[in-house]
Amino acid sequence: MKAIKYLYGAACVAILLSSCSKDSFDDISFVNTAQAPDKISAMFDITQDNTGLVTIIPNGEGVVAYDVYFGDTNTAPARVAAGASIQHTYAEGLYDVKLVGYNATGKTTEATQKLTVSFKAPEDVEVTAAIDAGNNFKVNVSAKANYETLFKVYFGDVADEVPQSFLEGETVSHVYASVGTYTVKVVALSGGVATTESTTTVTIVDPVLLPLTFESTTLVYNISNFDGGATTIVANPKSGGINTSTKVGKMVKGAGQPWGGSVLKLSENIDFSVNKIFRMKVYSPRVGAKVLLKVENAADGSISHEKEVATTKANEWEDLAFDYSGVATDKVYNNVVLIFDNGTMGDGSANFTWLFDDIRLTNNLPSTALTLPVTFDDPAFSYQTIDFGNNATEDADDPTNAGNKVKKTTKANGAETWAGTTIGTANGFASAIPFTASATKMSIRVYSPAAGIPIRLKVESHSDGTKSVETETNTTLANAWETLVFDFSNNVSGTPALNLSTAYDKASIFFDFGQSGNGKVFYWDDVKFVSGAASSVNPPLDFESGTLNYAFTDFDGGAVSIIANPQANGINTSGKVGKMVKGTGQPWGGSYLTLDNVLDFSTKKTFKMKVFSPRVGAKVLLKVENKTDGSISFEKEVSTTKANEWEILTFDYSAIDASKSYQKIILIFDLGTVGDGSANYTWLFDDITPN
Repeated sequence: MKAIKYLYGAACVAILLSSCSKDSFDDISFVNTAQAPDKISAMFDITQDNTGLVTIIPNGEGVVAYDVYFGDTNTAPARVAAGASIQHTYAEGLYDVKLVGYNATGKTTEATQKLTVSFKAPEDVEVTAAIDAGNNFKVNVSAKANYETLFKVYFGDVADEVPQSFLEGETVSHVYASVGTYTVKVVALSGGVATTESTTTVTIVDPVLLPLTFESTTLVYNISNFDGGATTIVANPKSGGINTSTKVGKMVKGAGQPWGGSVLKLSENIDFSVNKIFRMKVYSPRVGAKVLLKVENAADGSISHEKEVATTKANEWEDLAFDYSGVATDKVYNNVVLIFDNGTMGDGSANFTWLFDDIRLTNNLPSTALTLPVTFDDPAFSYQTIDFGNNATEDADDPTNAGNKVKKTTKANGAETWAGTTIGTANGFASAIPFTASATKMSIRVYSPAAGIPIRLKVESHSDGTKSVETETNTTLANAWETLVFDFSNNVSGTPALNLSTAYDKASIFFDFGQSGNGKVFYWDDVKFVSGAASSVNPPLDFESGTLNYAFTDFDGGAVSIIANPQANGINTSGKVGKMVKGTGQPWGGSYLTLDNVLDFSTKKTFKMKVFSPRVGAKVLLKVENKTDGSISFEKEVSTTKANEWEILTFDYSAIDASKSYQKIILIFDLGTVGDGSANYTWLFDDITPN
């Protein structure tokens, strides 16, 4: 057929040249510029009957015919059309068969190929069968031997297989359909009846590597379940949102142990040299489900690293991030361990069934736009910042509480007077800050190296920086946390005023504004919008607000509630007061209130509080304490001097260490005595005021 095709093509050219000569189509330069034939070779097939009859099958590209020079005493070439073959009888020996390929214009290309004709069985057969570097399912086979004319290979994966022929020096390939171990048989042929065979086995595996997408139709995932965890690979039953893949992992946590989970064994070690963020898509039945992702050494489980994050969505795919920046990169990890709700026993229900997918190692945390409040505590979120003017901001631990994540900004030596830090990306927050006529404030907790340092906060439209507002306040504490409130209705002189019709969706903070950098270090946290519904829970505490949450925490028999003043007379006619009932429990039973701001003892070192006591001589202890470290505290105790009458008690705090951070107020009445919940152990209190 190929010969007919080429002859037909040549005839068409002749017709065009003869019949169209009167037209303008007389340019035949394309014929003269045709490429010479290429890739000239031949396949030899010898009959195994000691006759020496060899079939020669020429091959090439751009060839319409061949001249075959047999290389023996017959020196005259034989003309063979493209796609055809020719037979020739040889005596035993080694021959150089020359092929000359012709294209349609007569251009030629030559090639010479050695032919061995022997009536002995081939000897010293050596076969090479290697898995292809680019395809785990592909094997490449080559062979060499003495006295052979050609080889035939059987790849061993189908019944009644037709072998593939090849010559010494050639490589033939085959792609297997599935994993497994196969026997590759190579038969070496000569001109004699006898043949020589060689077999070798190849094992086709599909290595389990990161990323784990569960999409492969051939991959065998090596999963080991333990203590109630049960993982299977299933068709995605919740295709949608960020995950429309075909297959996913499914974890059902049943009865067993609180740590029940599964191990996914990888085929090679995890490389943490560059990427140190694990990402995994999870479909959870509920918000707040804990997800632990652990890596460990397959031979030594004590070599491991783990991170746990919590789901933030229910019945919806989300992309969780596990920060492995602290992993020891000199260790070997090749197992991935998944535990859902570590610490809780599963029951195998839908409430303990999770889907997971696309476990991959990257260097990127999620880049979703920030929303207020910004706490820096969510490990699955990328709290990006943008420094300018030679500021330097980084993630850090709270200097007073290592479990709390904060930002640390260094105003380096020589930094600009206006050096600052944008909170988030250049695109700002996910939505505009909801300023109104009665709600114009934001707050930020700041840990400053000194009191009296100006901190400026600027908000603007991310799409138009000329639409902005700047306000400023000073720190009041040194080396202690305090909550600074920024009121944008009080803009800095010379800067634009607040315009409630503008969508302010970007904020930047400026530490020690107006001063060149000298290496001062600031920690900051909890960027919030202050609602106009109320101010904040801070002294003076008069309990009159209808919107503030005076969230007292009772302990060991103490019980505080905010009530309408049942004794509105004398020095206290206010509408609401606090009520403490001391019941059975411990002698130290009481209650505490966590404030929104750190208490400022830089100038005011006396507390006053109105008390209505059932008896004279009742002891009243007022204590202040650090928000997270109870060892940082100060207390004073005084006794009532009146019964069934309001009086003002004074607590002298002049000896307090004002450099410490205090954010709790603790009240204990009659410390050392267990209450009984009666009227004799019921007190009213009000107007807790620093002076």
